[in-house]
Amino acid sequence: MARFNAHTDTRQEILDTAYGLVGAKGFSGVGLNEILASARVPKGSFYHYFGSKEAFGEALLADYFEGYLADLDATLAEPGLNHAERLMNYWRKWQATQGSVDYQRKCLAVKLAAEVSDLSEVMRLALKDGTAGIIERLARAIEAGVAEGSLKVEGEPHTIAEALYHVWLGASLMAKIVRTDAPFEAAMATTRRILGLA
Repeated sequence: MARFNAHTDTRQEILDTAYGLVGAKGFSGVGLNEILASARVPKGSFYHYFGSKEAFGEALLADYFEGYLADLDATLAEPGLNHAERLMNYWRKWQATQGSVDYQRKCLAVKLAAEVSDLSEVMRLALKDGTAGIIERLARAIEAGVAEGSLKVEGEPHTIAEALYHVWLGASLMAKIVRTDAPFEAAMATTRRILGLA
């Protein structure tokens, strides 16, 4: 049992260390040696935990989305708020996170989508599964908001959730280019309008 925990802890330590490095430099820009040195893990042990760098990337994304979806579930179930307020809190957190210079907090979906989708099918599928989980949760919250009367939307909740996710993904990319919050402010205004909160 202790050996299993040590194995799990070391594997998680490698993943946790990689978040900041990959967030800052991208997946291709970070070498395994740099990750292992930062995690203080012997070089030869990497392949004990991951079969390849691509398998490591897949595991990194799966681990990232597991935490992201847990946080999203908590945000969308925050007590004392209606569904409209919970959804707007999610977008505010998105803006705060993506506008931050803290690479540990940056969204790996934003950082890696363009980089790895053409290079690795398994990582593309990990991104697809993770983002589908986000959109599904947003769709359920929109549907519940319409049912309770805090939201007024035109269209099917899943289509709206998908469109809003695309708006915020695009805003995050544009914010990197212009280095201001203007894309997020535009995304927030669009979100409020689509959800009937403007």
